[in-house]
Amino acid sequence: GLGLGLGLGLGLGLGLGLGLEHRTRRGPAPRAIMDKYRKVKLLGQGSYGAAWLVRRRDDANIKFVVKQINTSRMSKDEVAEAEREAELLSRMSHSNIVEYVESFVQKKRLYIVMGYADGGDLAKVLSRRKAMQPPTPLSEDDAMRLFVQISLALRHVHARHILHRDLKPANIFLTRRGVVKLG
Repeated sequence: GLGLGLGLGLGLGLGLGLGLEHRTRRGPAPRAIMDKYRKVKLLGQGSYGAAWLVRRRDDANIKFVVKQINTSRMSKDEVAEAEREAELLSRMSHSNIVEYVESFVQKKRLYIVMGYADGGDLAKVLSRRKAMQPPTPLSEDDAMRLFVQISLALRHVHARHILHRDLKPANIFLTRRGVVKLG
């Protein structure tokens, strides 16, 4: 979701003081909440957590990404910022931004459930194209389609006085149909 790295933060910065209320749930053990999902595969792992592809148990056709952030080695301020940024993601509603589903904290872990973009990220797409023989750059039309969608997503974010602090190809996800999902 909006720049949620597996390092420290979600990649968003607060532009103007927004007076956010936290929607991150606390309470039931993660297993109880996570029981509605089945882990499919590990998508990535970093110093602060992991990202999993999951399916809903009540409808195996619906896939999500669950980012699990181990907050035990984070300062209170870092944890508060990660929760604040999950809250910001929850306020984004745009076809070119990764969908927020829910978040919760339990046992020193922050869990964020988000929509899954089945086409991978732009960094991997560009890397695969570069590795082709001969290397094959994006066509001008494809580059423009990506640019327009990324611009629309950023316009939505910036209109809410939020600054995306980690805009890079690895945080730009794609669906198989070519729809950009800013993460």
